[in-house]
Amino acid sequence: MTIRRPILSALPALCAAFAALLAAAPASAQEIDTLRKIQESGTIVIGNRDSSIPFSYKPTGSGEPVGFSNDICLKIVDAVKARLGLPALRVQYMLLNSTNRIPLMQNGTVDLDCATTTNSVARQQQVAFAPSHFVTNITVAVKKDSGIQSLADLGGKTVATVAGSTSMQLLRGLRRSEKMDVQEVSGKDTADAFLLLANGRAQAYVLDDVQLAGLIATAPNPGDYRILKDVVLRQEPYGIMLRKNDPAFQAVVDQAVTQLMQSGEMEKLYARWFTQPIPPSNVNLNFPMTDAVREAYRNPNNKGVQ
Repeated sequence: MTIRRPILSALPALCAAFAALLAAAPASAQEIDTLRKIQESGTIVIGNRDSSIPFSYKPTGSGEPVGFSNDICLKIVDAVKARLGLPALRVQYMLLNSTNRIPLMQNGTVDLDCATTTNSVARQQQVAFAPSHFVTNITVAVKKDSGIQSLADLGGKTVATVAGSTSMQLLRGLRRSEKMDVQEVSGKDTADAFLLLANGRAQAYVLDDVQLAGLIATAPNPGDYRILKDVVLRQEPYGIMLRKNDPAFQAVVDQAVTQLMQSGEMEKLYARWFTQPIPPSNVNLNFPMTDAVREAYRNPNNKGVQ
């Protein structure tokens, strides 16, 4: 008995220490040294999508992704190779969605998220962003025969969004502020939500204008749809997402993206994906660069939207 008493008396302190470790786990996960992680593994892990045309998608439904955001990330990979002296650095892709992208970034599973993630002030509390490489308008797509011409016409309708997206948050805010009787239905990604509109389960789809343009252009019957271009719920900047509290890696990423903008190479990448035919069916999105995007390239910044 004399041997067991000290052990039993120490249990409360041990439990308290264990609880403190658990509480500190999320913070320590954020403080991963990404460059060291890449150096030791010889691999950089890029988060991708399979249907975010033309930013990150798989033209044939399999293989490695392509797209505007993906090209930017491959330029970042080149900068990492030079910084670490690893010319044979491997690129590993991991499919992410709107709900798992931030947790998998925070816990060190992925190193860069290279798709269409909006840089918001709220998200900056959890992750970091490179200088914005695109600025989009959140708007609405409908079928041409729906009779929907404005936001007011959405009353009593079912509206599709993407789960975990800022579009979903804006739609809910609209319902509260305008007291609109709108039914909400969500898809797991942009393509899944577009199917809700295509098959009639939703009468409208709230999303970024450029992604709506891509989804419509590659749909079996693109002439069936229209975008309410006069409806803009909010402008949002896209940024390559990375972990917080990692200044060395942030510096490499920021310098690589800023150099693309200052050298004019970013404009060439833009033209490749937005004003020229793209795979798999050689559709041209005909989406010229907007003034907001030009301003982002003239003055690189990673300011988040409120």
